[in-house]
Amino acid sequence: MKTSNSNIVIIIAQVIGWVVMFATPAITNMSMMGDYARLSSAIHMSLMTVGPLCALYFLNYFLLAPKFLFGSDPKNKVWFFVVNAVIVAAWHYSRYLISRSQIPSGPQSAFTPPSFHTLMWVRLVTRVSIDALVIAIAAGIKKIVNSNKLLINYEQERRNAAEAELSWLKNQLNPHFLFNTLNNISSLTQIDADKAQESICQLSDLLRYALYDSEREFVPVDGEIDFMDNYIRLMRLRCNNLTTVECNMQKPEKPVEIAPLLFISLIENAFKHGVNARKESFVRIDMHMDGHDLVFRSENSLFEKQTSDHIGSGIGLENMKKRLALIYPGRYEYLAEGMGDRYVSTVRLKNIA
Repeated sequence: MKTSNSNIVIIIAQVIGWVVMFATPAITNMSMMGDYARLSSAIHMSLMTVGPLCALYFLNYFLLAPKFLFGSDPKNKVWFFVVNAVIVAAWHYSRYLISRSQIPSGPQSAFTPPSFHTLMWVRLVTRVSIDALVIAIAAGIKKIVNSNKLLINYEQERRNAAEAELSWLKNQLNPHFLFNTLNNISSLTQIDADKAQESICQLSDLLRYALYDSEREFVPVDGEIDFMDNYIRLMRLRCNNLTTVECNMQKPEKPVEIAPLLFISLIENAFKHGVNARKESFVRIDMHMDGHDLVFRSENSLFEKQTSDHIGSGIGLENMKKRLALIYPGRYEYLAEGMGDRYVSTVRLKNIA
């Protein structure tokens, strides 16, 4: 729709331009002659001077340039110049024959054959140069229109691809989250059956949010904080007394919306790599507003990954990175780095408040 409207505007602008060019010789002629009754003579002059140029312009714009110059076959480019040369030559030869037939005869003629031919050659070179300029302008404008059309189509295709990829990522996110959470509960059944049942109820609330509320493009930060808090409490059940879990997520004073389930992979990784049942470890989660920006930070003690640990193979983290790039292009910062015995991940969403 946008491309079609743009083409219509360009065509209307060209028509208006040629109408102005067509009217200028007629108006000028009538003004110089001072006789507005001779309108037909002025129109005839416009038709003879501007009319052929207008026809040549639109012939190239709508037919010759698209078919030969900008076609798929490079060999057709030659035909663009050949056809234009034939048209221009045929038109000017016809004008030459008409002008020659109108030469007054007799000894009193003001024109001699040599002077006539010299004048004709000068006029011919001038008119052919003007014709070449008109053809070049028509081809140039058509090239600009085609390039603009390709750019609009490219942007639309890129947007469609981004939306399709985002939809695919969201569909991949829920099964990934469910897989890891079920593994957590499976571990709890061997430690405390009552807590495992309680965890199942929490999981029900988590899945309700993940499967239904997360279908929206954006969700309130308040609901996302409640979801992450429930998830952290569920993950905390797996930890023993050697692990310290700190959670400080401040709800914004004014309503703010973000993409759903955006930070859950960072929390998951913090527990995955930051908790060790035999050593003192910690997980710290913080989220707060910094002016108009939302800042999420996870920090955890850093331990080497066990080769037998297949929970969270990095799919969730890669999905988060892609979602950030798709939803907040140029409006986010993501930094993850190890600092000795601890690992820190920070995401800043800019200007979302």
